[in-house]
Amino acid sequence: MRNLGSKLFVLLVAAMIVAGLGYAFLPEPIEVDLVAVERGMLRVTVDEDGKTRIREKYVVSAPLNGRILRISMDPGDKVDAGKTLLTMIEPRDPELLDARTIAQAEASVKAAEAALKQTEPMLEKVRAEQAYAEAEWTRLREAYSRNAVSLSELESAELLYRQRSEELRSARSAQEIAQFELQQARAALLRSRPREDAAPHANPPGGDGTAATADETLSNGNGGWNFPIYSPINGLVLRVFQESAAVVTPGTPLVELGDPSDLEVEVDVLSRDAVKIEVGDLVLLEHWGGERPLEGVVRVVEPAGFTKISTLGVEEQRVNVIIDLIDRTEESIDPVDDRRSLGDGFRVEARIVIDEARDVLKVPTSALFRVGGESAVFRVVDGLVHQQRVKIGRQNGLEAEVLAGLSEGDQVVLHPSDQIEEGVQVRPR
Repeated sequence: MRNLGSKLFVLLVAAMIVAGLGYAFLPEPIEVDLVAVERGMLRVTVDEDGKTRIREKYVVSAPLNGRILRISMDPGDKVDAGKTLLTMIEPRDPELLDARTIAQAEASVKAAEAALKQTEPMLEKVRAEQAYAEAEWTRLREAYSRNAVSLSELESAELLYRQRSEELRSARSAQEIAQFELQQARAALLRSRPREDAAPHANPPGGDGTAATADETLSNGNGGWNFPIYSPINGLVLRVFQESAAVVTPGTPLVELGDPSDLEVEVDVLSRDAVKIEVGDLVLLEHWGGERPLEGVVRVVEPAGFTKISTLGVEEQRVNVIIDLIDRTEESIDPVDDRRSLGDGFRVEARIVIDEARDVLKVPTSALFRVGGESAVFRVVDGLVHQQRVKIGRQNGLEAEVLAGLSEGDQVVLHPSDQIEEGVQVRPR
């Protein structure tokens, strides 16, 4: 019995040693990053850098020959239409009394009158379109409250109304500028024939933006006239082209004005991406300096492209896309106040949404790899890796839509290395 017990003890010890050695040489589970396949919204976007620009800029130029006084305004100064005096011109009498100069001034008046007449039918057309869009939006809102139309139809009507409202504002601005240019041309013609019996005084023109009459100009004390130039719009000074006093000719740029609250965004995209973008597409504007992204819609995809050299020295055909900033859906947020610090020529990162799907099965693209021309993932079941081929739909660079091969909640390996293969044991990192 003692010999039998000794043998059993030796066999037990040997078995334990063998088991320990076998366990020691077992492969360790590989640590991997796992992610669950889930459902959600998938957006396919075109991502490019862009820059803001003021929709309507106005360059105030000299309407006649003469010597301008020093412009004391600086970029950022506020101006009011018809009230803010930008500068004054001291006309030179011999040039103003020259027959050719008078003929040119008369021609400028006729050209300005024709330009003003051209704005009237355009303004009426845009006003009618805006009224129709507003009525259609109101009708669809009532129909939507009765579940008679879909939400997309209501949103399309709202977008059309916003676009028509912006077009109406632009048309009104164009008419106001045309009126101001006509007044400037007429005023320059009046100054070309100074009257010795005129009773000048220093009252500026009225706040309605009308130009001063001959009796409202300022005498320079030597029989001539000082010609005041007032701001034609409400806004800010963007640039001062001619700050010092100097002799100028008609058309010399003096000051550039604009309204920074009326912004649009210009983004140049590759031509192969431009064909996928449509008017009305949603745009997310990120990394502009604010706390939250801004929203916009595509207004124009320009029909002509241009060649641009990339940072790698490659020639690319690119197309400009013009984006309108839109109001947010939250009633508590004022979109203008939200972007008040955003100005002209500021950089933004635009994500133009060209396709969108809700409640789709999606997986990170970093989990995908190619097998024989098809997409596949490594699916983990009970700690073991299994290669699973999948059918992929939409992709946006970060996520991909799964059409077949996976179910919601399946665990897949992110960034699979060369160590990951069929049957390998893994564990979450």
